[in-house]
Formats: sequence, structure tokens, C-alpha cells
Amino acid sequence: METATAHPRPVLAADSVLPEDAGRAALVARIHDPEAGGPCVAVVRGEDVVDLTAVAPTVSDLLERDDAVEVVREADGGRSWRLDDLLAARPGRLDVPHLLAPVDLQVIKAAGVTFARSLLERVIEERTGGDPAQAARVRERVVRLVGGRLDGIEPGSPEAAKVKDLLAAEGLWSQYLEVGIGPDPEVFTKAPVLSAVGTGADIGVLRASVWNNPEPEAVLVVDSRGRVRGATLGNDVNLRDVEGRSALLLSRAKDNNASCAIGPFVRLLDDDFGIDAVRGLDIDLRIEGRDGYVLRGSSSLREISRDVLDLVSATYGAHHRYPDGFALFTGTLFAPTEDRKTPGEGFTHEYGDVVHISSPRLGALINTVVPSEEATPWTFGVGALMRSLGRRGLL
Repeated sequence: METATAHPRPVLAADSVLPEDAGRAALVARIHDPEAGGPCVAVVRGEDVVDLTAVAPTVSDLLERDDAVEVVREADGGRSWRLDDLLAARPGRLDVPHLLAPVDLQVIKAAGVTFARSLLERVIEERTGGDPAQAARVRERVVRLVGGRLDGIEPGSPEAAKVKDLLAAEGLWSQYLEVGIGPDPEVFTKAPVLSAVGTGADIGVLRASVWNNPEPEAVLVVDSRGRVRGATLGNDVNLRDVEGRSALLLSRAKDNNASCAIGPFVRLLDDDFGIDAVRGLDIDLRIEGRDGYVLRGSSSLREISRDVLDLVSATYGAHHRYPDGFALFTGTLFAPTEDRKTPGEGFTHEYGDVVHISSPRLGALINTVVPSEEATPWTFGVGALMRSLGRRGLL
């Protein structure tokens, strides 16, 4: 990866991040407000973002309410900000209001290997030991022997068990195939509570990584009773070389400074945007390099191997509760194989890449790639949030 240098920040505006039907959507935001001395729960109303912290001091509290949609649409608010002004401010600066990731006390979970195409890429990572120079050779063999056998397979089914036996006989069984077509999905903790960055912020990739990519995903926001209350977009930044060396390095590959982006807003489920609309979401990706390089990709939740509610059930139930709810990344179809520079080594990020993740009904999450070591440090945790709310008399 190229040496990091100062990079121009993308110019964001309301029409570049809002859903195409924003006028009908119930959109929840979080704002860093220096006047309040901490984060505010807010809602998007037209061109303004209105503070509702006095009604619900955290997004988690708001989503526990059965009337959350009515509150977002109708509750009297406090101060307001112009959305364009919030987008023009650089995230990380404590002296200006700006957008934050729109979740707070929710645990940030992620489901992996939920699409067949990305499943094969995980197998390839494992077979290469994280070496991108071996990717093309291994990809050819894996796709030839595995590819078509996964089409339309229901994870955990007798048919999936037969495929498992066949691939084991070929010497190609993998821990990734186990979670991809086996009975239990991979669900892991992506990032600590309050550590995610929002739209407009920098996202981090470790300096040591030489093979990495974004993972554009739909993110479900679930309350303490296991109910999906809304959806948003996420970037589950992945270090392919690190995870490819060993799946036991998943935390090293996934959980680093600024390596989790969520936003721009949580769109609440309502009569116009229900769980079936989530199941049909299309997600587009565009990466723009400082050198003029452009990569485009797309993903559709219609191609997911496990239903999104099955992923929720695997995360929440008698086996595990989340008293403040959780945000669940649902996995990605996107696994870039196009060569960026060296033939046969595929795609990897360069510093200064601008990553656009968008969906017509969720808006756009836009971030710039920097070394994790240079991204704004995560310093505002649960204790800081409690102290901030206490000073404002909101606890």
C-alpha cells in the first residue's frame, strides 16, 4: 500500500447521502454537538436535523419505544442543524457539530460468509495463507471444483451435508465452507460499543496490511427484545492477508481503529419500509483512488444464503441477550478480484481511496481510507457518554 499523505476530503451534501425517498423515511441520526458537550440523538426532517435527546437520550433508548416511528415524525425537538452544515464539517473535530455513526449503546455484531461468491473468496484467502500473489492460481482451482456446487444450496440442509462430504473427499473442506453452508452461521463481535465512525469520517486499514478491501453491507438495528427496528449501511473493513493467515486472527483483521463505519442514518421500519424491503435491498459500491482509479461493484440481499431474520435468531435468543440492543452486519456479496496493479494479485486499498457505499432506500455511507494508526483515535467510550448525559441531566 502507498505511503499515507494528506488527502483531499470528499465534498458531501444532503442530496448525496439521503435516501431517494427521504421525505417518507423515518431517519435517526447522531450528532456531535460541542455546545451540548457530547452526542445528541436527532432525526432528519427535510433539510434539517432536529435534536430529540430530551425525548430519548440514546438511540438505544429510542428504539426500545414501541412508538419510535411516531416520535421521529412528530415529537417536539430542541435545537436543529442544517444537514449540509453537518456534512461540511470534518468528523473528529470536537469544536464543530458533525455526524456520528447512528448507533450508540448497541453491541456491534457481524455475520460473515453469508453469500456464496464471498464464501469462495474466504476459502481462497485461507488456501493462499493470505498471500495475494497466489490468489489467481488458487482461485482457478477452487472455483473449478467448488463454484457451481454451492448454487442455491440451503445452509444446514441434507444437500449441504452431501456437498460437505464431497468437498472433504477432494481435500477442499474449509472452516469457511462450514459456516457458509453448515447449520450454524458465523456471528462475531465486529467492534466495541461506540467505536464505529460515521459518514464523512476516515476509515482505517493497518499499515502492515498488503491485501485488504471494504465490505459493503446492510446493517440491521435490533432492540433488546430481538425486534429489527431499522436498517442502515456499514463498511466491515477487512484485512484479507491477516485473516487468510489464520481465522483465529479475525479480531486483528476486523477490529482496529476506525475499521468499522456505519451510517449515514438508521432508517426505522414502518408501513412503507418493512422487513421485506430490507430483504430486497440493493447495495452499490464505488471506490475512487487519488490516481483516478475507479472500482464499482454491487450486492443484493436477494442473493443472501440465510434469511436476515435467521441471522438475527442466531445472534439473539435464549442463548444470548443484548439489554441495549445490537447492530448486525449481514455480510457482503462483494469480493473484488480485479487486478489493481500487479497482475494476479487482485484489489487492495491505497491510502486516500474514497469509498462510497449506497442504497436507494438507505442513502450513502462515504469514507476515506487512511492508516488506522493515523485515523482519529477512539476516545469517547461508555463512561464518557454517561458523564456527558449526566451533566445534561438526561440520566
